[in-house]
Amino acid sequence: MVYGSNQQLSIPPINNRLSDYYYDLDPNRIAQRPVEPRDAARLLVSKKNGVTDLLYRDIIDILEPGDLLILNDTKVIPARLKGYRKSGGRNEVFLSRPLAGKNEWEALVASNKRIKNGLQVFFTEGFSATVLARTQHGFQVRLDAADGDVEKAINTHGQMPLPPYIVGSDKEEDKERYQTVFAKNRGALAAPTAGLHFTPELLQKLQQKGVKTATITLHVGIGTFQPIREEDLAKHVMHHEWCSLSYETAQLIKQTKKDNRRVVAVGTTVTRTLESAALKTGMVEPFVGETNLFILPGFKFQVVDLLLTNFHLPESTLLMLVAAFIGKTRLDRDYRYAIESGFRFYSYGDSSLLYPE
Repeated sequence: MVYGSNQQLSIPPINNRLSDYYYDLDPNRIAQRPVEPRDAARLLVSKKNGVTDLLYRDIIDILEPGDLLILNDTKVIPARLKGYRKSGGRNEVFLSRPLAGKNEWEALVASNKRIKNGLQVFFTEGFSATVLARTQHGFQVRLDAADGDVEKAINTHGQMPLPPYIVGSDKEEDKERYQTVFAKNRGALAAPTAGLHFTPELLQKLQQKGVKTATITLHVGIGTFQPIREEDLAKHVMHHEWCSLSYETAQLIKQTKKDNRRVVAVGTTVTRTLESAALKTGMVEPFVGETNLFILPGFKFQVVDLLLTNFHLPESTLLMLVAAFIGKTRLDRDYRYAIESGFRFYSYGDSSLLYPE
């Protein structure tokens, strides 16, 4: 089931120019490593009347018994495979999504020569990729492992697809720290970064307090790396991402609303999934399929009451979603405060808890 990118707008969007969402950031403010422990990251709590500067673990004092915390349990694939051709030339295969054929993927293939069908890229002895055909968004490739265990070969030899602004990190350490502690379903090309701050201990304390948890799955796709190229945001075509919301999670959300408790979305991926599942009726229903929901100011939120999210890149669709939730004026205020107060930005950076406008 696919929802068009304009169906979500209940009133005409405001602040619908790309340049409205630009801001300057000193590159030194981009977090290159996560803090340890994870829940020691800073947390900016944003309300209409001002902001509060806390630690992420302080959400235990903010969330209340009966609140429902929704987590994205997607698991990042080590999708970046670096290899070589028989001739000795270097190639990189970036897996973007699995296809119907056994061990077949759609992928981006980087090469300094024209890529032809039949090209073989070798990653190590006994593990290779063969280009089968060109696709709309890259190439169809087949992965072959000598022992038949392609998934193991990807996990062993692949590198995590870290954003380009993270440099010089330890490739093996990133396989653990660029995953949430509740990651379960393989398929993402980027981590749902708001969830990176949770520790098992924090989740246990929340449960003991009476805060409920539930999961959805949204596999962050290749589109998350692609910049918006239209100044008029109404012309932007949002990328599609696969997501799933179970019957059990839908029922928990309905009961939470009935009890007048709050649904807390951990990240923009959770927000897009929940709101996609409620587009037709205004109530969350079980949902499996693709969404290209583009949330801009003017969007009427049906499900999410509180939003936990990191600080996002300028001119990104994620920044626009935040503006839709708290208003553009508060967005500017919060980011100005975060920059002036030394918050760490982007994937491995600090976070915020947003109350709606």
